[in-house]
Amino acid sequence: MTTVGILYPGHFAADDFPRMEILLDAVRLVVNRTDVDEDAYGIDALMRTGSPEHLAAGVEELQRAGVESVVWASGGGSFLYGWEGAHEQTAALARAVGVPASSTSIGFAHAVRELGAGRVAVASTYSERVTGLFADFLHASGIDVAGTRAASLGSAAEAAAWDLDRVKELAVAADRPEADVVLLPDTALHTAGHEAELEELLGKPVLTGNQVTVREGLRLAGRRSWSPRLGRLFAAREAPPAPVAAWGEGRARAHSGKRALPGDVRE
Repeated sequence: MTTVGILYPGHFAADDFPRMEILLDAVRLVVNRTDVDEDAYGIDALMRTGSPEHLAAGVEELQRAGVESVVWASGGGSFLYGWEGAHEQTAALARAVGVPASSTSIGFAHAVRELGAGRVAVASTYSERVTGLFADFLHASGIDVAGTRAASLGSAAEAAAWDLDRVKELAVAADRPEADVVLLPDTALHTAGHEAELEELLGKPVLTGNQVTVREGLRLAGRRSWSPRLGRLFAAREAPPAPVAAWGEGRARAHSGKRALPGDVRE
């Protein structure tokens, strides 16, 4: 049994994780819901969800649960800190919990690479400005963004109320012929178990916030779990690649001229 800790802001689609736990073999997902000061998709409000004090609040419970890795399950609460800031955020989390840590946004960069893709389309519930900052985050990781579509919702509660048909409409509107993968970064969308259906609709891989969050936690724990309903990211049965180097080493390689994905933080 592999135990992954999930720090989730609020409650809006936290029920996706028990659904994924059922779909995965010998995986335990321990979800700790962090406080949200204001359910709004403004930049300041989203960044406050990822503040050190909010993330630290769930540390003791995850330690008691014996988690092998921890993922901060927020899109805007991680990518809005920028590429380096997001890694500093998870480095602090790893030091606090004592296990490897990452975030949904960093997980997207790793998942795109795992699928062998280089160009993506973004289907975002956020405003155009916030969506553009996610595109900037992806560019910083070396991923080309073919196009974006912003639904400009006002809150996580609005996103959580969407049914699958509305999620499909957004994904179709965002897709580009030149994109290898379509990304839905919002962890407030209910997508668990619908990834394969979305992929059949678009004819290409689809990465969703909560799906990527779980895959990132398993990657950090060195575990591959297979589930066809969770899409192509969970379709391969082979062992996962060796963990990426710690952030300090990754940054040194980046400065030497080679692109690095320093998503693992081990203390």
